[in-house]
Amino acid sequence: MAGSSEDLVEAVRVALRSEADPVRAVGQQGYMKSTMPFLGLTSPVRRALVRPLLADPARRLTSRGEWESAVRRLWDEAQFREERYAALDLLRHRTYRSWHDPDVMPLVEHLVVTGAWWDVVDEVSSVVGDVLLVDPEGEGLRMRAWAESDNLWLRRSAILSQLRHEERTDLALLADVIEPNLDDHEFFVRKAIGWALRQHARTDPVWVREFVDRHTHRISGLSRREALKHL
Repeated sequence: MAGSSEDLVEAVRVALRSEADPVRAVGQQGYMKSTMPFLGLTSPVRRALVRPLLADPARRLTSRGEWESAVRRLWDEAQFREERYAALDLLRHRTYRSWHDPDVMPLVEHLVVTGAWWDVVDEVSSVVGDVLLVDPEGEGLRMRAWAESDNLWLRRSAILSQLRHEERTDLALLADVIEPNLDDHEFFVRKAIGWALRQHARTDPVWVREFVDRHTHRISGLSRREALKHL
């Protein structure tokens, strides 16, 4: 019997609240500079609570609509930040990996734009990377557009979209999403540039050194330091 989005969402909410720690929650909210309160769960505790629910065959969502509905409800109706983390756990769960295709990108863009902070945007960017491998041409065009968006979180997501691609990295795309942002003064964009380059340096250090040298008069000190950190 297929599960329902309503049942799964409610089960996740109940489980998360069962281990709430109000004292820890105050510190977490302050550290993350979040307007949304926390329940006070550590990441290992949250995963331990949510993982069995997502793996339960009785709660498996067999339609894409139910899956997206559950993600959106956990995200859009969240009263606590851990509910948004749980939405990302569901989004990224291996059971639903086959739905990481171009059709999921409207949902992904919604999460990036409304999430608007590094802790959630960086997790969503891993799904962007999955979709990019499914449709390199179409999603490459999307990433180039995101890289020049007025929304800094879309720009950050585009820059980080190939973070896990290693030897499959599209170097032309990597350059195309970084170059329009080299003059950006926003910390989260500069940090993303450095991170993307540092990660790719594990696979192709020569390319990264040449890229940094080629843009030596534009790349920020932060991005440069991050890019060359292990070279």
